[in-house]
Amino acid sequence: MKILLNNREEEFPQETISVSEMIRVKKFSFRMRIIKINNVLISKEKYDSTIIHNGDNVQMLYLMSGG
Repeated sequence: MKILLNNREEEFPQETISVSEMIRVKKFSFRMRIIKINNVLISKEKYDSTIIHNGDNVQMLYLMSGG
């Protein structure tokens, strides 16, 4: 499966992958993040049940706090 992840082409051996699984495979460790798939915001509660398909455009934005 090929997707666009943060404007870069990424390839996964599976035909589909959940958001949680993608985070684990890519070793994304930031806790505060926003994920959009094809411009649709995905809530944190739906990471396990939301499936990414071939050709999807996934955007992951990290929220940073500071002063």
